[in-house]
Amino acid sequence: MAELLKPLVNSKLQLNNRLVLPPMATAKCEDDGKVTQEILDYYDEKSKGGYISLIIIEHSFIEKQGKAHKGQLSIANDNLIEDLKKLSNIIHKNGSKAIMQINHAGSLAKSSVTGCEIVGPSAIMHPRNSELPKELTKEDIKVIISNFRNAARRVKNAGFDGVEIHSAHGYLLNEFYSPITNKRSDEYGGDIFGRIKLHLEIIRAIRDEVGKDFPILLRLGACDYTDGGNTIDDCKAAVVEFQKSGVDIIDISGGLLGYIIPGVKTQGYFSNVTEEVKKNVSIPVILTGGITDAEEAEKLLKSGKADLIGVGRAILKDSLWSKKAIESLK
Repeated sequence: MAELLKPLVNSKLQLNNRLVLPPMATAKCEDDGKVTQEILDYYDEKSKGGYISLIIIEHSFIEKQGKAHKGQLSIANDNLIEDLKKLSNIIHKNGSKAIMQINHAGSLAKSSVTGCEIVGPSAIMHPRNSELPKELTKEDIKVIISNFRNAARRVKNAGFDGVEIHSAHGYLLNEFYSPITNKRSDEYGGDIFGRIKLHLEIIRAIRDEVGKDFPILLRLGACDYTDGGNTIDDCKAAVVEFQKSGVDIIDISGGLLGYIIPGVKTQGYFSNVTEEVKKNVSIPVILTGGITDAEEAEKLLKSGKADLIGVGRAILKDSLWSKKAIESLK
């Protein structure tokens, strides 16, 4: 049997095969972040036939101050749960598992979008934004932890199969993780263990809220690929702590520069990172990054680079990609 077709059974989240649709923002929601018919239709189309075992839907904001862009999905209020159930139900009806990704945009937010002051771990300009953020106080941090916790409860109540914490692409948790944007002198800054303290507190708060059986994923912008940024050694230290604190699957992507590595176009361009992560944790690892061919996905799995393969842009362009890929390997 092809590796891509093998079920994932040694995990809290059991899957029919190794193909994942990673989160990609569609900006199809209402101004307040409510689900629209357009977004229901989009995920219905992408999940048809259940060829994709796991669909991680686009990032949702946990509070207004953490909204990343117009049209973004919200998980900030209890009154959103019923509409979100429609979304999880559609994906389940088509035969796939569904995960919600929860996020705070941090200093990548824009006050013109949120109507709020921009915040970050430190009062340092984000390399991809032009607004100077206010440094979060410890009281602010407590509120953010609580908002992540409540967001995860809503995800569970909306019928999703798990929750993914977003710490990639230069958003708030990724900003705490990066030494470029985190210059704090308290316990939330300094070495890698200080810079992931907030992550660990959020993981534990979510685990306490959703119980021991509900899967928690974490998407990590492992390396910054720029001077003074995070390195693969930081990533290796971090993922060990994430697993200890209750994360069930690690999802690797890019850091402050986004979901790319400058100048790298090879399929599976984060594979050198996922290969190292797999040596340090016993939980499944997701690899994404420019994968467009089923044969290449198969090679990456066979060579032990990852446990699950995320294919984003190819499926965005062609909703039948997953059907054709799975059938080509049978």
